Amino acid sequence: MTIISPMVSVIIPAYNAAEFLPTAIASVQQQTFTNWELLIINDGSTDNTIEVVRQYQKTNQNIYLINQINQGVSTARNLGIKKSQSKIIAFLDADDQWLPDKLQQHLQHLQSNPRLAVSFAQVEILNQNGEPTGQVSSSRLTNLKPEYLLSENPTTTTSNWVVRKEVFTQVGGFSADMSYSEDLEWLLRVICTGVWEIAGINQVLTRYRTSSAGLSSNLYRMEAGWNQLVEKAKVYAPQLVKKHFALAQALHLRYLARRAFRLQLPAEVGIDFMTRALASDWQLLFHQPRRSLFTLIAVFGAWMMEKVFLPKGAEVRK
Repeated sequence: MTIISPMVSVIIPAYNAAEFLPTAIASVQQQTFTNWELLIINDGSTDNTIEVVRQYQKTNQNIYLINQINQGVSTARNLGIKKSQSKIIAFLDADDQWLPDKLQQHLQHLQSNPRLAVSFAQVEILNQNGEPTGQVSSSRLTNLKPEYLLSENPTTTTSNWVVRKEVFTQVGGFSADMSYSEDLEWLLRVICTGVWEIAGINQVLTRYRTSSAGLSSNLYRMEAGWNQLVEKAKVYAPQLVKKHFALAQALHLRYLARRAFRLQLPAEVGIDFMTRALASDWQLLFHQPRRSLFTLIAVFGAWMMEKVFLPKGAEVRK
């Protein structure tokens, strides 16, 4: 009997993901391209994640469960890459979903360009309950430059990536010491080689579930993660950081200000991010001026509303 090796290895890192895993796994099983293996990396879950996976293994021999002690998503993905049997890697977070022609479209995209390291597409945004928000990612899809990746992640989520495995051999895996911006840091490493390209497909192929975690501390951890990215980039792309740091930092802080507003965090959080963004590079106002001005008006408007309508002594969510 001839054993056919899988052409794509799908890697799902899972930590206490029993609630969402069935939908994610089903979206892999529903792919029009069927020559895949699915590696689910259980990152020390304390819920019934293992039991959920074992139920699927009973009916699909291409689903594998790999257990590790809790070490974080970067280490889980790196372990999945190491254990994979295919030349193509596709990532999927346990709470996200794929559209049925996801793998087929990305494989065709990769085959059309030997220099293409990472294929991605547009992303449909879901709320925490998995319901469509009506939002679709609007990031740049082609002609990506290193300076773009220094500040913003055009791919939105690793669930959107289909990658040539050989790229990991060349640039290494995800930075295990990073909890935030580890995906953006890896993309930056790839594009800074000058050998590989990263490009997207103008089509929605991934559905991304946003987190309901709305703590101010989470946004400041995201900022700390981006600062880690910058420190790492100084090693392999010092001139890039020197030339583009001010605007890149301003763009990242603007993004955090917008997120603070959307999460309805205390207005002072959004103001903090936005004022520091302008201090980093005031020319931010001329870079995507609509977005910059909207964010500026939104965060200061929210601050004024709090001052006028919030009862004296009342607390706002931190």
